[in-house]
Amino acid sequence: MTEKGSELDQLLSEAAIRRVLARYCRGIDRMDEALVRSCYHPGAVDSHGNFEGPVEEFVPWALSMVERYTMTMHFLGTILIEPTADPDVAHSEAYALAYHRREGGRDHHNLVAGFRYVDRFERRAVGDGGPEWRIAKRVAVSEWIRRDPPEGWWPIGDDFLTGRRDRDDVVYRLPAEGPPGP
Repeated sequence: MTEKGSELDQLLSEAAIRRVLARYCRGIDRMDEALVRSCYHPGAVDSHGNFEGPVEEFVPWALSMVERYTMTMHFLGTILIEPTADPDVAHSEAYALAYHRREGGRDHHNLVAGFRYVDRFERRAVGDGGPEWRIAKRVAVSEWIRRDPPEGWWPIGDDFLTGRRDRDDVVYRLPAEGPPGP
C-alpha cells in the first residue's frame, strides 16, 4: 500500500486525476451519461457557463446542450495538478478547446471555444469500492469563443469511419475487438 501524501502517491493521484479529465471529455463527446457522472462525486457542484448547481442537475443539462450538435470534440491541453496539505484533496487547472458542429446549422451552431476547467478533486470511498479521485467542484472559465462558418468545414467522405455520439462508437469496441482495419 502506498503511503498517502508520498511522492509515489502524488504521482499515482495525478495519473488518476488526468484519467478523470479525459473520461469527462469522452463522456461529453459520446453523450455517455454514466461516464460523465462517474467523473463527479455525488453532490458535486459545477459552475459551467450559465449553469450553476449540483452534478445531478448538471449532467442532464450538459447533455441537452451538446445533443443539438452533430458532433463535439473536447481537447485538453495544458494540465496542472496541485496537491494540497490534505492528501485527499487536489486542485487542477486544465486548458481546453471544444469544437461544436451542426450539419446544416447557422454560424452560431458551429463554434470553437477556448476555456479552462478549474477543479477541486477529492479522493473518497465510492460505494463498496476503495477511494477514487473525482471532481467535487468545477468552474468552467470561458476565455474565448469563435464562430466557424459552415462553408469552412470540409465534408467527410462516405467511405470514412466517423465518430458516433453513443456507445456504438468504435472506442467502446476497442477493448474487445481491437482496432478496426483489414
